[in-house]
Amino acid sequence: FGGNFNLMFGSILKCRSTPEDVYLADRLFQLKSHFVSENVSLDKLKNKVIVCFGASRGIGESIVKIASINGARTYGFSRRNGVDVSVFDHVSEALREVYRKEGKIDYVINTAGVLRMGQIELMKVDDIMEQVNVNYLGSINVVKAGIRYLQEFGGSVLLFTSSSYTRGRSLYSIYSSTKAAVVNLVQALADELKGRCIRINAVNPERTNTPMRRENFGVEPEETLLDCHNVASISLKTVMSELTGQVIDVRKN
Repeated sequence: FGGNFNLMFGSILKCRSTPEDVYLADRLFQLKSHFVSENVSLDKLKNKVIVCFGASRGIGESIVKIASINGARTYGFSRRNGVDVSVFDHVSEALREVYRKEGKIDYVINTAGVLRMGQIELMKVDDIMEQVNVNYLGSINVVKAGIRYLQEFGGSVLLFTSSSYTRGRSLYSIYSSTKAAVVNLVQALADELKGRCIRINAVNPERTNTPMRRENFGVEPEETLLDCHNVASISLKTVMSELTGQVIDVRKN
């Protein structure tokens, strides 16, 4: 759309809009995001050192499995093995130990996330802070701690956003807003880290069949959801790509 995109999007929001108008504006906004090339071969992961946070289940668990199958030396961390991304020292020490063992770190991926549903006035402050600390501060911690290692060989960072980043969702306003913040963070850091030859992107999967989603939305028809394996494959292709500062959409065909 070029320069007319922002004008068109702004006009929709200024008018007395219907839910259909807002949905259309949301979808138009998402057209600005990107897709990673399917031609990238996972074979190129061989001997790469990958650190994945949030690796105990869902997309993170699938990333570790696929990367390992394709010959990567992969390290998965989560609160289950004592690493909480909201605590900088946890993240820093995890990366330090991997570097001591391997002598390099090629890619750092953060899939850790928390979703707590409910009206904000009824939500516990602790639940609000957990989402902010894990989803947003955790992403900052992963990038900040990873820079010193990734700059040695021109590595890549991958964070995760949500389709709700373009427009906040009722009953999960905190989650939506933290995911919008992650996108803004990626865009800013892409420029900041370019001089150090570090690439950073965010993956934006549509509704995915993960434990976190089932815990919040119950059982849904599997054919309407993305498979963790597919999201993980595209995530790994993204960290290997030359893209930076982009939101990579993963959608049902």
